Amino acid sequence: MSYSKVESNTITFNAVISAFAKGSEQEKALQLFKSSLQVTVEPNTRTFNAAIQACAKRDDWSEALHLVHGMAEHKVEPNMVSFNAAICACGKGGEWRNATHLYGAMICIRVGIDTVTYSG
Repeated sequence: MSYSKVESNTITFNAVISAFAKGSEQEKALQLFKSSLQVTVEPNTRTFNAAIQACAKRDDWSEALHLVHGMAEHKVEPNMVSFNAAICACGKGGEWRNATHLYGAMICIRVGIDTVTYSG
């Protein structure tokens, strides 16, 4: 059986980062995310969301905030998932002031708010 080489693009990076983030490999998810920024792959909202969700799973509120703020540098708009994951990370870390600032940003840029936002 022969295997063809899988093309490295945003979609493949998103899939693998998301799989690592949803499993128990959050560190690998973040390492792959950082690697994706070093190659010619342009990250999108899903790329960042998977990395922010990995941060939330490992209670790394500082890195989650860094990623949300870093989205603008890559001309990527955060969405409800981006903010909810970062709020969750802040909540787990007891960083309620940062969570409140994220909530305020959601309102300012008119990102939808749902029950996950309030339970973060």
